[in-house]
Order: sequence, then structure tokens, then C-alpha cells
Amino acid sequence: MRSYQVDMCNGPIFKKLIIFSLPLILSGCLQLLFNAADIIVVGRFTGNQALAAVGSTSALINLLVNMFIGISVGANVVLGKFIGARDEENTSKAVHTAIFIAIFGGLLMVFVGFFFAKPLLELMATPEDVIDLSSLYMRIYFAGMPFFMVYNFGAAILRSIGDTKRPLYFLLISGIVNVLFNLCFVIVFEMGVAGVALATIISEGISSALILLCLKHMDGPLHFELKDMRFHKELALQMLEVGLPAGLQGIIFSISNVLIQSSINSFGSLVMAGNTAASNIEGFVYTSMNAVYQTSLSFTSQNFGAKKYNRIDKILLECLVIVSIVGLVLGQGAYFFGQQLLSIYSSDERVIQFGINRLAVISTMYCLCGVMDTLVGSLRGIGYSILPMLVSLTGVCLIRVIWIFTVFKAVHTTFSLYISYPITWVITLVAHGICFMVVRKKIRRVA
Repeated sequence: MRSYQVDMCNGPIFKKLIIFSLPLILSGCLQLLFNAADIIVVGRFTGNQALAAVGSTSALINLLVNMFIGISVGANVVLGKFIGARDEENTSKAVHTAIFIAIFGGLLMVFVGFFFAKPLLELMATPEDVIDLSSLYMRIYFAGMPFFMVYNFGAAILRSIGDTKRPLYFLLISGIVNVLFNLCFVIVFEMGVAGVALATIISEGISSALILLCLKHMDGPLHFELKDMRFHKELALQMLEVGLPAGLQGIIFSISNVLIQSSINSFGSLVMAGNTAASNIEGFVYTSMNAVYQTSLSFTSQNFGAKKYNRIDKILLECLVIVSIVGLVLGQGAYFFGQQLLSIYSSDERVIQFGINRLAVISTMYCLCGVMDTLVGSLRGIGYSILPMLVSLTGVCLIRVIWIFTVFKAVHTTFSLYISYPITWVITLVAHGICFMVVRKKIRRVA
């Protein structure tokens, strides 16, 4: 197991940040390939309506699962602090509590997805020509939520000791399975959106089984036994203290994205298809930057638990350098090669042009979002979760909602909608930077 661990509390930092974040970047990209494979296959072999149907569910799916993904962030922080403090008893309890929450949350999402898919899509003003396909995709997709949750919580547990390699291997296996079943169900059996949703469930089932087997065969406090799975209230509350604000932030972010998706829907299925393809490409840029956010969070939480406060500043500065480079290179590259990348998703020139219009505004400025999130990661790693939530909700969500009902309403174009992204990123990252300096000054006085 030691070969998979990273010592976050001792020695040089920069090299370890790279070693930790690279598998995370690749894991995030593989996870996105689940959805990308769905979109590419339906776009190529089923048509623009099916492409729009699958893409129009993304914002709503994120809205429904973000609370539990936020709690997995809380599990990561709590485990990191216990590991940094060498508290093995509470580490073991936290592992079993985290898996319990994952399974419970997954079952809850099955119920929500099955009964509320179509009503929620109707609230988003999903066009009549795609809503039946969208609701079918969502209902099948949500049947696999327990697998999705277990994998994400299990990966958060492994990240707490610096192990980002094995989750990558598990995703590589399940990703290959996903692509093969996509092609089989859609091309051979002509199952359409139902086929790609079913392929995703199967692949997520494999990744969750592998991560549970991994935890079962580990030695030490991260060892998992099904019979020992318990809901330890005190530890769950600690996870919720960090995770609930992160989850609430994700939910309200998703609400603003649902509003934006609803605004996109007003332009028709061709713009929806172009927006879906472009946002999917941008997802690879975002998930690469998000890996640096997770790196910042994990390293900061362990060093905070070990009371090595001076390393926290260096971790943040080096993570900001890494995320800026990643965001600039990938974001500009996505726009520069936009024509070729978008043609993978659709052969319709109108769809491709609508996608390029989005990439020109959002992808080229995406590095600002990465800087903003990395600052949030450091604050959460220290244990401050409500503060960055309030700042993000005000700086991003509230301003975007106001923008939709004022500027976009007055100038009804996709550009006036897309430009709200970089504007809100700049405002929010400046506010987060000020918050970090205030919090760090407070910690220095205590230390």
C-alpha cells in the first residue's frame, strides 16, 4: 500500500503535488468519458434530438447529486485531519461512516431520479421534441446512483492518504467497458439513449466493486469491512460541517446552471446540441483544474491536522501556479482545435458553429475558474467551508441569476449569456483571495 501513498506533511511539495494531481486529472477525464461516450455515440448514430436530450440532463443531474459529492469532500477533509494527526481509531470509523452515507445517498437518488425526472425537466422548459428521451435517460441513469456514490466516496477515502493511482486504474477498466457497451447497445441493439444510460450503469457498477475490494484488502485504518459499517453520528457531523456547505454551493451553482440551460433551450435544439458538445469539451478542462482543487484540499487538510501551518501557504501558491498553467494550456487548446473536436460530436456545421461560439467565450477564460476553485480548496482544507460557500453563492450564482433576468433579457444572444461566466469568476476569485489572507492571518495568531 505504501507505494500508492504520498507523504503530504514532509519534504519538498511541488513534485508531490504533481504526482498527486496527475492521476486525478486522468481520473476526472476518464469519468467524463462516460458521458462523452454517451454523447458521441448518440450524436453520431441516433441524431441531434438524442444528442440534445442527453446533454440537456447534465445540469439537472449535477443539481441532484452535488449535495452528496460535497459530503464526500467533507469525508476527505475529516480523514485527512485524522491521518495527519495519526488518529487510527477515528480514521477507521470515518471510513465506514463515509461508505454508509454513500450507499444511503445513492438509494435516495434512485427514488428521486425515477419519480421526479420528467417534472424537473419540464420546469427547465425542455423542448417537447426531446423531453421524453431526456426523462428516459435520467431514470435509467439514476438507477446506477448507488454505484456512482460508492465510487466517489471510496476515491475520496483513498485520496486522503495520497492514493490517486488506483482510482485511475479502476476508472480505466470501467471506462473501456462503458465504451464497448455503448457501441453494442446503440449500434447493434438500437437502444438509443436507453442503451447509453445502461452502459453507464454497468461501468459504474464495475468501478464501485473494484474500489470496495481495494478498501477490503487494505491494511491499517483504511481497511473496510461490510459488517463494521456504521453511522457514527459525531464523525458524520464533522463531514457534514465541511461537506454540507460544499454540497449546498454545488446545488445552488447547479440551479444557476439550470437557469442558463433553460435560457439555452430557448434558442432551440440546434443551439442546445452545440452547447452540449462544447460544454462537454470544456468539462475536460474543468476536471483537470478541479484535480488541482482536490490536491490543494487534501494537502492542506493533512498539514493542518499535523499543525504544519507554514506549509499551507506554499501549497496554495504552488497549486495556483499549476492550475493557471493547466487552465491556460487546455482552455486555449480546446478553442484552437474546436472545429476538429466538435466534429467528433456532430457532423452538422450549424451545431459545430454554435459550439465554437461558446468555446470562444468560456473555454479561453477557464483558467480564472481554476484559480477561484483552488482558493476554495485551501479554505476548506483548513476547515472553513461556510465562508467560501457564501462568497461563491454571492459572487457567482446571485450575479449570474441577476444577469439572466437583466442583461440577457435585454440582449437575447448566446454571447450575452456566456460572458456572465468569466465576469463572475473574476469577482469571486478576488473575494476568495481576500478571505484566505484574513483566515491565514487568524491561524498565525493562534499558532
